[in-house]
Amino acid sequence: MAILVTGAAGFVGSFVAAALLARGEAVIGLDNVNSYYDVALKEARLARLAALPGFRFLRVDLADRAAMEAALAPVLAAVTEVVHLAAQAGVRYSMIDPYAYVASNVMGQVVLLEQARRMPALRHFVYASSSSVYGGNTELPFRETDRVDRPVSLYAATKRADELIGQAYSHLYGLPQTGLRFFTVYGPWGRPDMAYYSFARAIAAGEPITLYEGGRLKRDFTYIDDIVEGILGCLPHPPAAGEPARLLNIGNHRAEAVTTLVRLLEEGLGRRAEIRTAPRPVADVEETFADITAIQALAGFAPRTTLEEGIPRFVAWFRDWHRA
Repeated sequence: MAILVTGAAGFVGSFVAAALLARGEAVIGLDNVNSYYDVALKEARLARLAALPGFRFLRVDLADRAAMEAALAPVLAAVTEVVHLAAQAGVRYSMIDPYAYVASNVMGQVVLLEQARRMPALRHFVYASSSSVYGGNTELPFRETDRVDRPVSLYAATKRADELIGQAYSHLYGLPQTGLRFFTVYGPWGRPDMAYYSFARAIAAGEPITLYEGGRLKRDFTYIDDIVEGILGCLPHPPAAGEPARLLNIGNHRAEAVTTLVRLLEEGLGRRAEIRTAPRPVADVEETFADITAIQALAGFAPRTTLEEGIPRFVAWFRDWHRA
């Protein structure tokens, strides 16, 4: 028996796969290893997984129905859980290439759910949604009962579509599902397109960084180890038969100013940032802040890592990876 992890070459996916392997699970990793960001980083994450016993990798595009059917046919009967983390990420890039988001996030969700309903031993389908679905909401913290019909980016719209598609498959086929709304995940081996990573590169190189609204934006920064603990904590708790698909926030339950992030990066890198300011992009929200009451009750989720602890760990990895 095995657990299928999509997005295994990605940031969160590679950490989830490693954690599952460390506890003795067999893991089937799936990823198309696209070039949205540095492929060398993705290949390095995969190399770490390949060195662990119990890992099998399938290099396939989630949105390619025929390729997915062929790749998964030999393993369908063995899969007991699915952790679906593959997606086209990035809020702003969705304004540049919207088609990539519809293909990966919407078509990919349907293709994988079609395969999941043919898995006879499947106990739980856990997938990544996003705090972006809360769109222009201003009441904080964000709660799972809040309105989510006012997206401010196409990325957010595709993640909300994933939730609705999941609900339909739960109703039609009884697929036990949990969607996790991630809040700004960061840490070592992270995504270079994320602000904390791009800020680190710019500061290390002596290049300017841009802070929107004078740095007044706030984010619920959630350290990778806490995210992995939350995902694995949910895995053994599928919705009961007849219950609808479940949606949960997974965040750090604190909103930190982006200026605090910059200060911690400056301290870790030993350089002051050259700061420029600009108006907030139309696809960005002013603040994110997760109410995590529901996931605490279900899985005992209790994030412990503060930004003051997590950023130095990221900086240590960043220096090693970039020889900075």
